[in-house]
Amino acid sequence: MTATLITNIGELTTNVGTPDDPCGTRRDAAVLIEGERIAWVGSAAEARTPQDVRVEVVDAEGRAVIPGFVDSHTHLVFAGDRADEFEARMTGTPYAAGGIRRTVAATREASDDALRRRLRAFVAELHAQGTTTFEIKTGYGLTVADEERLARLAAEVTPEVTFLGAHVVPQEYADRRDDYVELVCGAMLRACAPHSRWVDVFCETGAFTPEESRRVLAAGIAHGLEPRVHGNQLGLGEGVRLAVAMGAASVDHCTYLDDADVAALASSLTVATLLPGVEFSTRQPYPDARRLIDAGVTVAIASDCNPGSSFTSSMPLMIALAVREMGMTPAEAVWAATAGGARALRRDDVGAIAPGLRADLVLLDAPTRTHLAYRPGVPLVGRVWKDGAAL
Repeated sequence: MTATLITNIGELTTNVGTPDDPCGTRRDAAVLIEGERIAWVGSAAEARTPQDVRVEVVDAEGRAVIPGFVDSHTHLVFAGDRADEFEARMTGTPYAAGGIRRTVAATREASDDALRRRLRAFVAELHAQGTTTFEIKTGYGLTVADEERLARLAAEVTPEVTFLGAHVVPQEYADRRDDYVELVCGAMLRACAPHSRWVDVFCETGAFTPEESRRVLAAGIAHGLEPRVHGNQLGLGEGVRLAVAMGAASVDHCTYLDDADVAALASSLTVATLLPGVEFSTRQPYPDARRLIDAGVTVAIASDCNPGSSFTSSMPLMIALAVREMGMTPAEAVWAATAGGARALRRDDVGAIAPGLRADLVLLDAPTRTHLAYRPGVPLVGRVWKDGAAL
């Protein structure tokens, strides 16, 4: 076993905190990694290296260390490009969910090897930007065979695979919605469940009704999958309250909420996952994170990396947008991008820096985490460790 001692850390974000400091900030700190796990956290003055083990000592030189980002909402297995839709939105065309079908068509035509190469390039992109844990959804195949292969390919790079056969109704089922929902709940789910941990549904006008969504989630639960929901992205609706009623780990988007939605979230364990890259790309109003946090809702932020509405994998950008546009403090945004994402994935081994947890850490080329919002667009990720190994 090898070990790594990161010492002279100017600001360490542990996320083992207090109500006054949820980030659990430590100054002049050190972290010892042994194998894949964190072995010790304390002051740099007290740091010691283990005997009879080869130890790499990393001098942080006063820079900040944070947990690896946890991106709890991505769509990384796809083919094609939709830059023309983005360009059209920038000249006034409103966003609509129907563009998903273009990506479905391109993805169905792509080979496994082509999808795998692109997926692995995205994973490298995530790692370079400090993301060490990430979820991937299916949803760009929408046939039994294509959804199964997307789930299978996603499972090659992450255990956090979400079956999203209920993304949109494909064109060939446009006049047979009930038949498609039956397919999702039956043969498609059976094919994808062995590769998946989660079941998701796009509960929205233009996608799936609350009744259809409930049916899909119930079928997934019956197959041993845990639920999550796309909801309240394009307008007020029942997605949030459905997610809470079904015990979903998270409901994602939450752009349009009424008081009953906020109250339901605040009284539940369901995380509100906000996706500011979508609002950046679609020019919709940003979610009001301040309202949610002040009500006691657990908030995560994620990239929603996808070719249509948020083609970015940058969690530092999500932090900057959350601070600038959604009313979050820099500390709240970093917590939401790390510990919040872990809660959205019901993970207790990532998203924080404490003995026994996975050694997923990011050394920033900056003295504090605030610089992630203070210096948007600047590559501040200096070094990344995942499961104790430098990437």
